[in-house]
Amino acid sequence: MNAASEASPGERLRVRGQVQGVGFRPTVWRIARDLGLDGDVRNDGEGVLIRLLGSATAVDAFCRRLRAQCPPLARIDALERAPLADPPTRTGFHIVESAATAVRTGVVPDAATCPACRAEITDPTDRRHRYPFTNCTHCGPRLTIVRAIPYDRANTSMAVFPMCPTCAAEYADPADRRFHAQPNACPACGPRVWLEDPSGARLDPAAFGAADAIQAAARLLAEGRILAVKGIGGFHLACDAANAPAVDELRRRKRRFHKPFALMAADLATIGRYARVGAAEAELLAGSAAPIVLLERLPDAPRLAPGIAPGQATLGWMLPYSPVHHLLLADWRERAAGALVMTSGNLSDEPQCIDNAEAHGRLTEIADALLMHDREIVNRADDSVVRVLDGAPRLLRRARGYAPAAISLPAGFADAPPLLALGGELKNTLCLVRDGRAVLSQHLGDLEDARAADAFERAIALYETIFAHRPERLVVDRHPDYRSTRYGRARAAREGLSLDAVQHHHAHVCSVLADNDWPLDGPAVIGVALDGLGFGTDGTVWGGEFLYADYRGFERLGRLRPVAMPGGTRAILEPWRNAYAQLAATFGWENFAARWPTLELTRWLGTQPLGLVQTMLARGLNCPASSSCGRLFDAVAATLGVRREGISYEGQAAIELETLAEAAADRRGAYPFERNGAAPFAVDPAPMWSALLDDLARGEPAPDIAARFHRGLAAVVV
Repeated sequence: MNAASEASPGERLRVRGQVQGVGFRPTVWRIARDLGLDGDVRNDGEGVLIRLLGSATAVDAFCRRLRAQCPPLARIDALERAPLADPPTRTGFHIVESAATAVRTGVVPDAATCPACRAEITDPTDRRHRYPFTNCTHCGPRLTIVRAIPYDRANTSMAVFPMCPTCAAEYADPADRRFHAQPNACPACGPRVWLEDPSGARLDPAAFGAADAIQAAARLLAEGRILAVKGIGGFHLACDAANAPAVDELRRRKRRFHKPFALMAADLATIGRYARVGAAEAELLAGSAAPIVLLERLPDAPRLAPGIAPGQATLGWMLPYSPVHHLLLADWRERAAGALVMTSGNLSDEPQCIDNAEAHGRLTEIADALLMHDREIVNRADDSVVRVLDGAPRLLRRARGYAPAAISLPAGFADAPPLLALGGELKNTLCLVRDGRAVLSQHLGDLEDARAADAFERAIALYETIFAHRPERLVVDRHPDYRSTRYGRARAAREGLSLDAVQHHHAHVCSVLADNDWPLDGPAVIGVALDGLGFGTDGTVWGGEFLYADYRGFERLGRLRPVAMPGGTRAILEPWRNAYAQLAATFGWENFAARWPTLELTRWLGTQPLGLVQTMLARGLNCPASSSCGRLFDAVAATLGVRREGISYEGQAAIELETLAEAAADRRGAYPFERNGAAPFAVDPAPMWSALLDDLARGEPAPDIAARFHRGLAAVVV
């Protein structure tokens, strides 16, 4: 007996969340048919709309099963039930065409290849054997190919690849896992992959004794070559991670002299030979987001090139997350053991290449060959980076696999007007706020680079299009010279929008409140922001702040003692300048040199252009005062001989100082700091410097000194 035969007006279900392009409608179809419910399901701009005819008991059962059997990539944020005012006229349950309505849903992040698709590409009897664009509703590209929503094939870069009859039949069958899988394709109808040399000439795989381009690429890698590999969200540069000359040559060509390279291995067992992989790390590596995960090196691990991650005790590992990567790593494992370097395809500090023509212009002087394909990457998505701390994953870079999944905001934000927040200058990310949710873009990079700045404006246009977002207010950093701030000011003036300028470290504190589901009207908290640089409300440079804050405002309770930055930006690039400034501010240079005359540091600093620096400090020329905690770390690192003369990437000195501290044999002791004055009080490192320099003069090991600094700073913050 059909459940709809029982008298019932039926119900209208509105499902919000990540529910498009993830096999959600086939799941609805299957459950409804199992329960004998009539009706239909469709995608629209708000998510998924379901109309059900049946008894209240059957509809209740449907809702329970829908939540319990939600597809792996889906997320139900809300399931709203209402009486059905417009019942369907057809019997049975049907999947109907998407409706063009106001967009309030989201685009699902790209997802790593699922087990079923991996099995197909490795099965010689399957029609998708070794096909590098195999996907289904449980995996594959999403954000990186979409131009607009609803997320239908016509709105993606797959629109130029008409499906063959077999793929079309899969696409149309609700019982098939490829039902409405928008990137669905096969060797007969989908994108192609090929190998070419830097001149653009295609290379014949047979010349390498290979069956196809991917196998040929693996053989080139085994010979020590550097390859550009086009993936899902951009190009990578790859080489043998155990081949020191190849790694060093990649650094030279890429002009990335010290920043760590990411590594890719075929499976968890291989990664476990090189690094400690706990349960939380394994879950992240093998999950649908498939990020780079920072892992502790094993002391007895097989040899990797010394240039992989100089000065660091961790390595960034990831597993293959696309069929191209799976096939490449499988072929690579047949030729050599171990791992591949898989770093972003760009020159240092530039955005990752995503376009074939762009790769020809920017990567041919780096790569010996290019593994290319003809599926357009619409939206760049770098690899995400995660580290497990205290048993919980901490996102260091939120991009592929995570963005643009919406984040539900705490209580009180549902009535906030539509906002567009434009982010800072470094590691820029956009944020759209509407209907109590925040949509964060993928990591966009440092806007100091002109290409990244162009990508920033394109990303704004993209997100406003795919989310039909029309902001009523723009939000910018208080720093007047950030590109994002200048863009916001100009646009607000042009379009008559309200503009809010937010202090950098107040924003950091508020993001932690949101992460912890702190309500909008919750009481103020003490927030500690230890940072590199941020423009303060008093016009000085902040970065070591103790704030009493809620979402709407803050009071600055205290800060690290401000110290000058001789040379401004040069002090960031040359850590010895911060060391000199700290010592001069604490003791006076002459007193310091008289008290610790035999230190190697004293002699070394004496060889630098101190006369010029002293003149700059005396006259206040390009020596902004800063409470930055980052500059304090730089100063301590330089004092211990870590990256004293210069850094090649942001935070390098502090990162290597942390690595030094982790090697400490003595786990006791903490250097003292003082708290001086009334609000805003100053945390003064003067006693720390005296104790540290005395230890240095006594010949205490540098790792122990570094650890005592870290523990002392932690103690004074607490």
